[in-house]
Amino acid sequence: MKSLRGTDRIQIGGLFGRWKEAVGENVADHVRPVRLDQGVLTVEADDAAWATQVKFLAGTITIRLAEVAEVNVERIDVRLAR
Repeated sequence: MKSLRGTDRIQIGGLFGRWKEAVGENVADHVRPVRLDQGVLTVEADDAAWATQVKFLAGTITIRLAEVAEVNVERIDVRLAR
């Protein structure tokens, strides 16, 4: 919860609770949200190809998160899982 500063609990619950619904099962199987801080969503991908895919889909993902989870994301930062 410390990494989620600047974000209210409703947004946090919506983002993490409805991630799979917002991004789809294929993306959710390989990419997970790890941090939401003042409109910047950090996600972690399990493979470089999925990290690249999320970068291309960032606009669509932010729209879906707003529609499905009622979360406003200004930017998505992608990192690879260790």
